[in-house]
Amino acid sequence: MKVLIIGGGAAGMMAAIHAAYEGAEVTLLERNDSCGKKLRITGKGRCNVTNDCTLQEFLGNVPRNPRFLYAALNHLSGEDVCRFFEDRGVPLKVERGRRVFPVSDRAGDIVRCLSDAVDEAGVHLLRGRARSLILSEGAVGGCVTEEGEEIRSDRVILCTGGVSYPRTGSDGDGHRLAKEAGHTVTPLIPSLIPLTSKDKDCAALQGLSLKNVSLTVIETATGKTVYEDFGEMMFTHFGLTGPMILSASAHLSDIKAGKYRAEINLKPALDEKTLDGRILSDFSKYQNKDFLNALGDLLPQKMIPVVIARSGISPHKKVNSVTKEERRALTDVIRRFSVVIDGLRPISEAIVTRGGVAVNEVNPKTMESKITEGLYLAGELLDVDAYTGGFNLQIAFFHGSSRGNQCRQRVVRGVPDVPF
Repeated sequence: MKVLIIGGGAAGMMAAIHAAYEGAEVTLLERNDSCGKKLRITGKGRCNVTNDCTLQEFLGNVPRNPRFLYAALNHLSGEDVCRFFEDRGVPLKVERGRRVFPVSDRAGDIVRCLSDAVDEAGVHLLRGRARSLILSEGAVGGCVTEEGEEIRSDRVILCTGGVSYPRTGSDGDGHRLAKEAGHTVTPLIPSLIPLTSKDKDCAALQGLSLKNVSLTVIETATGKTVYEDFGEMMFTHFGLTGPMILSASAHLSDIKAGKYRAEINLKPALDEKTLDGRILSDFSKYQNKDFLNALGDLLPQKMIPVVIARSGISPHKKVNSVTKEERRALTDVIRRFSVVIDGLRPISEAIVTRGGVAVNEVNPKTMESKITEGLYLAGELLDVDAYTGGFNLQIAFFHGSSRGNQCRQRVVRGVPDVPF
């Protein structure tokens, strides 16, 4: 049985390893000089391998088509993925939010582990780009490369990724090939991506990172809260970024200027009354100072002039003459620092792609196409994406894991079920 895998990322390498150990003659076609190029930059170069959570918690972090993953998740857990790497000499650790990273904090260790496993399995690694699929009478028979070479196979697994980070090779090739095979591709838009804003205060605060703040994203017209979080974020020259912001972006649909606003509580541990008491205490400490010089214990230095401007209080007013109403305006700014959202950064900057091959056209137990016999699809190519925290990479690892108990007993797990 000959199996051709197109794309040497997380899903593609896992697919190649499992298929080879099942006895198939496997060719892995990768357009880059080496496999795992995008893996090397995930988690800021640290590679958030998976998330140490339960099945239900995992599905709760998948906003689109979570039920499609149910069968695969039952056959390959985050624990299984961790065991795969640790058994092969890559120790892992669990950090805040139950995010799992290599102890070394080097994504390269994950890539090397997978690459070594591919070599050990006897996979034939071929550099090249698929120009088209070989299709006949509703079945796939391989592909034709950009150079015109035919690669014949009995099964083809598409693992080409989405359209985020195109410099790593994810530029939509897989969606083009899937369409060629008769599949529907839902609109491709960015997810887990920074938000843009025309608010000049963002540019004034660029580079400022905030920790232990809370974020609420509100739909302007209705006042409905669409996302809430607590953690880290950062101001940039174009708007907002950071873990909370990236996660928030996955909740925003049909985004346009002014549709959403972000409200940042700079002191979420203090209610309004307690915050006012804290301000009064600082004012007492700096009673002979100008207002401008009395907020250094409460706010980051870079934020002070922006907060003062928003409060409407004169920066040179003596703090002992600041009124109760002015203090109320100050607490409101601190507890609800508002930024109107203008849009999203370009999809090329997104961590993952929202949209892809329609999942109702793919068998969730085997990842085989319901349209083209012998064609399998896995990873970011499909219309399934999750929030930050290791969930998307875990999806890439387990999308095709569907051999049930037989697969569980093997050293190699987590790849498309190809009937050899």
